[in-house]
Amino acid sequence: STGDTNLLVLISSSMDTAANNVTNNKDWSLTSWRSFPIKQQPEYPDATAVEKVLQKIRTLPPMVSHTEIDILKQQLAECGEGKRFLLQGGDCAERFLDCNPTSISNKFKILLQMSLVIIWGSKIPVTRIARLAGQFAKPRTSPYETINGKEVFSYKGDNVNGLDPNDRTPDPQRLLDSYFHSAATLNYMRSMITGGVASLFHAESWKLDAVLSDHTRSEYEEVVSRIIDGLDFLSAIGADDAPSLKSVDMFTSHEGLLLNFEEALTKQVGDKFYNLGAHFLWVGDRTRQLDGAHVEYFRGITNPIGIKVGPTSNPSELQQLVRILNPQKEKGRLTLITRLGAKKVNESLPGLIRAVKETDIPVVWVSDPCHGNTETTSEGFKTRNFANIVQEVINTMTVHEQHGSVFGGVHLELTGEEVTECIGGSPQLAASELSRKYETSCDPRLNYTQSLDVAFNISKLLKSESKLERKKRE
Repeated sequence: STGDTNLLVLISSSMDTAANNVTNNKDWSLTSWRSFPIKQQPEYPDATAVEKVLQKIRTLPPMVSHTEIDILKQQLAECGEGKRFLLQGGDCAERFLDCNPTSISNKFKILLQMSLVIIWGSKIPVTRIARLAGQFAKPRTSPYETINGKEVFSYKGDNVNGLDPNDRTPDPQRLLDSYFHSAATLNYMRSMITGGVASLFHAESWKLDAVLSDHTRSEYEEVVSRIIDGLDFLSAIGADDAPSLKSVDMFTSHEGLLLNFEEALTKQVGDKFYNLGAHFLWVGDRTRQLDGAHVEYFRGITNPIGIKVGPTSNPSELQQLVRILNPQKEKGRLTLITRLGAKKVNESLPGLIRAVKETDIPVVWVSDPCHGNTETTSEGFKTRNFANIVQEVINTMTVHEQHGSVFGGVHLELTGEEVTECIGGSPQLAASELSRKYETSCDPRLNYTQSLDVAFNISKLLKSESKLERKKRE
């Protein structure tokens, strides 16, 4: 009807106005996000208790340095130009109980091993970002769920409430717990780096016990054997003291969901504001509204940031987001993480690439091949098919090549444990086997073997990439 049409025009006009206001508004402040519409925030019963916790967090030391953040941004700029490759991975949602040496070490080592495989095959440097030391919050479709006939708050991550249905009331003390668990995790990861765990000279001792596939094991051992031979040669000629042989950069990241918490972690350094709770933060697919509080907060921080781009994204909206979040056209500032699903990449990605190209704003294009390929088995297990995950990576890389764009990396949900949550891969895990070790508190993760399988696939894809295209970018 005419009335409905007029209403739609009015709504559309209002959204455009809001987006323009955000784009042109130079008066950003650390608290300006509070005057914008906000989604996915906990319903705390006691606002005074929340503020008391946040005040404590504001006084605590930063977890990362602004210098490290600037280094990451430089590396991401190279990812956007095809001179580096981004490997970002970790749990869907961390749990406080994961803050133990074994769990942290396993996540750290699988990212090391995956990066080693990719570097060896592609001869391209890899930037490693862990979904670690802060990935405790998760957005949910509904604020409530029904368990055993009783309506309770949805589990929104350990820094909000507990997985136990009797522990679902949002508790601000968990924000403080989140800070200390993140700090402890980061401290242990740094100690592994400075203690030599990441040294290539120790690559033979990196964990392999959980690998079930003989093929994956032998393929990885062949890579390590050839690297050790090369290191032996360097030692023989006295050229084995390069720092890059004995240490690595490992950056941290999480979804910037709880804005009062993120604000408390943000500090002014000179005339810039850095979130010093992580090196890299991203805005989720559910909170990237043009006139929303998350976009307002993110546009003011200096950290490199990401935007999840799902099937509901449209080219016009993405153009506006890119202009809002990177108006200075800074390289390495903005990463677009597409999560479209293997079957939708060829249809949806070309229009998004063209729209971003029209802005003339540099971005890093990254594929999240996990979220868009989630399915539910007949037994009720949420899972992902390894073949679909790899196919989305292949399709994404192909589309970028066809449109003269750079495929800059992958963003994966994975673990260093041999869980049974995703089907397929070299272990040939069947849907009927998922119950054997299904441990996730949220979404299914690639297990240890499947993660290495993905790395080998990526390595081979990058190796076969046109040398002519790579020369054009150099």
